[in-house]
This record gives sequence, structure tokens and C-alpha cells, in this order.
Amino acid sequence: MNDATVLIRQLGPADRDVYFQLRLRGLKAHPESFGQSYEEALAKGPAQHDATLQGSQAEGTFLLGAYASAGAPLIGVVGLLRNRSDKERHKAAVVGMYVAPEAAGRGIGRALLSELLTRAAHADGLRQIYLTVGSRNDAARKLYESLGFRKYGCEAGALNVGGVFHDADLMMRLL
Repeated sequence: MNDATVLIRQLGPADRDVYFQLRLRGLKAHPESFGQSYEEALAKGPAQHDATLQGSQAEGTFLLGAYASAGAPLIGVVGLLRNRSDKERHKAAVVGMYVAPEAAGRGIGRALLSELLTRAAHADGLRQIYLTVGSRNDAARKLYESLGFRKYGCEAGALNVGGVFHDADLMMRLL
């Protein structure tokens, strides 16, 4: 599978449960890659994503899903959350990037991020996209760099997963 064959679309309220199930898989498999724990996600439930699922490209807040084909299961997700304050509305964060292991290595992550950047460029007044990535996650960092993201810092001990602290690289890209 490559970028040309993957179907990427914006997720909406009707996709909440399948999105939540894929997110839970990511949280469980890679706790060092997400700010939210699996247990926190379960406690809050799928409704915690309702506002983002109702977002729009124009606003700069949305979730995208990847599918191998129409009617196929959800295999990858990524979100964009725009800052709400007046002084920071020119910025948005890439959040919740996850590709199911059965779809890894087939260009799904690149397709998701490319589509996110294309849509972000059409959000009025949005100028800057930022993200955090685990400092040891070389594959993800290389993908982000290949799409124009640049490291501007490192947060030491960004996440505490079971008593083990994980550093996170801070990256950004101008639109």
C-alpha cells in the first residue's frame, strides 16, 4: 500500500466508537507515545472526543482516519487541534498519531500527515503546526522531518510511564 491507494477522510461523530477503539489500541501498545494513559482514556470514555469529531478543516481542528479501501476497517488516525486563545490561534498541534501494526510500513502515516498539512493550509490564519515525539522514536521523527518539521527543543522527562521517564522532542513546521 502507498499514498495513492490509501483512503483518508475526516472522521465525524458517527466514527466515534471505531476511532476510540483504535486509539485504545495505540495507548495500550505505545504508552510512551501518548500523553493520555490507557486507563485515563477508559475512564473518560469515547465522549471525550466528541468536540474534536465535530471540528472542521476551516476551524483547524479535526481528526483524520485512514482506510485500506472504502468499507475497510480504520487503520490509522491523526488529529489537529488549533489553539483557542486569540494570541495563539495561528498555531495548532498534531495529536494522536497512530497506525495499526498490521498497516505499518505501508505509507499510511505519511498519507495521514500529508493530508493533515494540506487541510491545515486552508484553515484561515493558521501559520504554524507543532508536535511532540518521543526522543527515541527515530522512525516517527524521520517521517516528521521528511515533511518539513524541525526540532526546536527537547523536554526532558516529558512522560512518566510506570516510573520510567521519557524525553520528548518538540518539533514545528510553518505553513
